[in-house]
Amino acid sequence: MRNTDHDTFAEPVNTGGGSTFNKLRLAHSSDSTCVGTDVLRQTTISTSITMNGIGLHKGTLVRLVLKPADANTGIVFRRTDLETSDRAITDIPARYDSVIDATMCTTIGNAAGTKVATIEHLMAAVSALQIDNLLIEVDAEEVPVMDGSSDAFIALLDQAGQATLASPRRYIRVLEPIALEDGLRHGTLHPCDDGLRIELSIDFDNQVIGKQDLALTISPDSFRRELARSRTFGFLKDVEMLRSLGLAKGATLENAVVLDGEEVLNDGGLRSPDEFVRHKTLDAVGDLALAGAPILGCYNASRAGHAFNNQVLHALFANPDSWEYVTCDESVDVMADVPKMMVSAD
Repeated sequence: MRNTDHDTFAEPVNTGGGSTFNKLRLAHSSDSTCVGTDVLRQTTISTSITMNGIGLHKGTLVRLVLKPADANTGIVFRRTDLETSDRAITDIPARYDSVIDATMCTTIGNAAGTKVATIEHLMAAVSALQIDNLLIEVDAEEVPVMDGSSDAFIALLDQAGQATLASPRRYIRVLEPIALEDGLRHGTLHPCDDGLRIELSIDFDNQVIGKQDLALTISPDSFRRELARSRTFGFLKDVEMLRSLGLAKGATLENAVVLDGEEVLNDGGLRSPDEFVRHKTLDAVGDLALAGAPILGCYNASRAGHAFNNQVLHALFANPDSWEYVTCDESVDVMADVPKMMVSAD
């Protein structure tokens, strides 16, 4: 029996590198070093905006509010259902070292035990639209799943609009390959100055899915066109097991592609024949967004899931010589292409 690409969470490999943590924090510091007028600037949204939806795993109604944030804030999740205003309890930075579980979804948490789950589809949309700073308020332990893709979040962010801030955007430029292997899963993050490129393959013991491959350089346009509408998926035979673990309580044919053997149960079938690898690529965009800044590099991976994606980031940041911060010149139209003129930001 061939291993399916279901993902289970394990402790991240190569979790050392205290100096790297300080280097990451520097990107979110309040330092306002003067830079040239042509450098790309950080962004946030123009106005607050709200949506309501069901959580995929807990099945509860969730209210999500997106709010503008100052430069160098990064992406921060805030639990508004807690009986406290202590930000050490309510707030969780959307960062790779905040991930506390990656079983079936990506969950972040803080030292106080506060957590937010299923953040990957929203993070993918935020990252793909090049939004650097955002406060995300949520009144439950989980982001709403909507239709199981990033489409609703893209629409929400479009409605909110974008605002440019004064501080320069920093990119994480991969300098040397980082390779990782975990059983049948393997992946490499290697240099690529053309932006974030993802080359992903999956292999399921199911004739509807089988082997699928996708290679895509991520930009706002390519994400909207190729990935945003691809939905999460699962197998009917696994539903009872997942629900016994407290998962998939909100899963329906309205928010996930469901397979019963070789049959797709959803009315209308798939949105594309390779929707499965497209969604896995969407997940990878969201998981890699937890680097804390946009990545300039190519992620080539096979059978990767949330836990493996997170392990790759830990491996990258455990080796300070494998990456650097750079700023990019805005003379290149980044809405159509990726900036190529770079200056070290260290």
